[in-house]
Amino acid sequence: MKYRFLRSAVSGIALALFVASTAASATAKDTWTSVHSKNFTLVGNASEKDIRLVANRLEQFRDVFTRLFAGAKFDTPVPTTVIVFKSMSAYKPFNPGNNAGYFQKGEDVNYITLTSDATQNPFSVIYHEYVHQLVDNTSGNVPTWFNEGLAEYYSTFTIEEDRKVHLGELISYHLETLRSGKLYPLRQLFAVDSYSPEYNEGSKRGMFYAESWALVHYLILGNGGQRTPQLGKFIQLSSANMTVDEAVKQAFQMDVEGLQKELKSYIEGHTFRMQIATFERKLEFENEMSSNPLTEAEAQGYLGDLLLHTNQLKDAEPRLQQALQLDPKLAMAQASLGIVKMRQGQFSEAKKNLQEAVSGSSNNYLAHYYYAYVISRESMDSANMVRSYSPEDAATMRAELKKAIELKPDFPESYSLLAFVNVVTGEELDESIELLKRALMLSPGRQDISLHLAQIYFRQQKFDLAQQTLGPLRSAKDRRLQQQAEMLLASIKRYQDQMSQYNSARAAADQPALQRSDRTQVVVEGDKEPSANDLLRENLRPLEPGEQRIQGTFLKLDCDNKGVAYFSIQAADRVYRIRATALQRVQLIAYTPAPPEVSCGPRKSPENVVLTYRPTSDTKDAKAKIDGDAVALELVPKDFLLK
Repeated sequence: MKYRFLRSAVSGIALALFVASTAASATAKDTWTSVHSKNFTLVGNASEKDIRLVANRLEQFRDVFTRLFAGAKFDTPVPTTVIVFKSMSAYKPFNPGNNAGYFQKGEDVNYITLTSDATQNPFSVIYHEYVHQLVDNTSGNVPTWFNEGLAEYYSTFTIEEDRKVHLGELISYHLETLRSGKLYPLRQLFAVDSYSPEYNEGSKRGMFYAESWALVHYLILGNGGQRTPQLGKFIQLSSANMTVDEAVKQAFQMDVEGLQKELKSYIEGHTFRMQIATFERKLEFENEMSSNPLTEAEAQGYLGDLLLHTNQLKDAEPRLQQALQLDPKLAMAQASLGIVKMRQGQFSEAKKNLQEAVSGSSNNYLAHYYYAYVISRESMDSANMVRSYSPEDAATMRAELKKAIELKPDFPESYSLLAFVNVVTGEELDESIELLKRALMLSPGRQDISLHLAQIYFRQQKFDLAQQTLGPLRSAKDRRLQQQAEMLLASIKRYQDQMSQYNSARAAADQPALQRSDRTQVVVEGDKEPSANDLLRENLRPLEPGEQRIQGTFLKLDCDNKGVAYFSIQAADRVYRIRATALQRVQLIAYTPAPPEVSCGPRKSPENVVLTYRPTSDTKDAKAKIDGDAVALELVPKDFLLK
């Protein structure tokens, strides 16, 4: 069987995919080597030959997976570092689960670890997780069952003589689970996400993985591969929020019960077969590799960074300190130690390490990114909210992120963080849109970046673009993103409705009286037409028991170092000082054409506002001249009068 046949068997899916340290591990006697292949950086104290064999195998897997999905673009802008240990004893301090190998995903770098003398195959779990990495970066809306089933399908990848590829080999423990237990109804399987008990509870998880694998296996290889194009269509329809029943009917030309029956028959039968493809040319990548010896300082730096990325901070710090004792100018170790210090809450120490890392002519893009990242986090409160950056900090972050982009233009996090800095400062929003678009080009599956983009569109009142961007997030795998998208969509609708009613009322004031049957239902005195002010008063947030509100000019927002903010509102009688212990909990509603950013400091153009608050009876508050606690801030037109 040639490559062309295998490609036709699975290419239909591509449509959906658019949519104090242990000295034994690294002693001075160890020889550490780095090998760079096209898509991986490998380091290890195994022999150079063994490291190159691992590199070749990973490149072969990636090449086969990406080439078999016609038209899909699988980029991996987040780098992947592979550490190959010479023995299980050398691997043990970095392998708390005693695994044959593992894949550690990260926003800045991914790690693969394994040993060259493993008694078990380390690659199945590595292949499984690497499939997730490729798929998730390409599409953020792939259903969980398909993502896991496809990863299991490819986890059995083997290759003979660098040409003959085996895929979809029978996984016996999955088959045993399926034949000894009760299958999930397909509607239940299709509804599973990362929050579901079927995905998280051990007693249920085994069946979920087994059935997901079996369904993908059947849809790719069953019936001679006839259902494979239908699988691609089904994933596409499901990702577009079509109901399960309708998606199954359109894609497979049958109902869900019919598909369930076919799957059950496939599992109970003896027709599981693997897929074999023989390539005309050998899949060899040796000529694309380069190798260099590593110093002990560099080795300790990699090991410390690995421990950092597996959240073993206590073990990471001494490794990184040792690396810097051996080489004080080692930028990678300085940068990683800076992140350790940041996570420990030692921001001044973190910045010292990162300043050292970026000093001189550092070409380490992550050092520049990390420096900006630490500064961005220093001002955040316990809820990860930041109200403002000083001009000096903003300038430093922009400079470091632009340097990081210059050094590595395909790293999406630099673009995303630079856009975030601009949003906080309220500057260069048009540039921020382009930055986020660039990040999404590099990582189309990053739905968190899509949400950030939609928020900027909303601030600019580009509601159509915001709604278009938010649409796919309504079925996001992360429920928090779903909720945030729904809230923003609701805010857009509420704002548009309120502005439409308000503008209609203003226009009606200059026109002859409308017929009673056409009037907006607003209670007003007498029989006169409701004015714009009348309508807006009706649309203001209703007062809850114990609340009061004032109208006035928003003068400034004072912020202290404990995360507490104070609104200064100039009302008709005096200046009110209203406290906000958590600014993000204060409801912000705008009835003005351009809702401004509410940030700390004096208002450049003081706005006309209605502020709702709960009065305080605390004597300490009275002495501090605090009138109460803020509930909502509503920005209203300049000519609006509350009474």
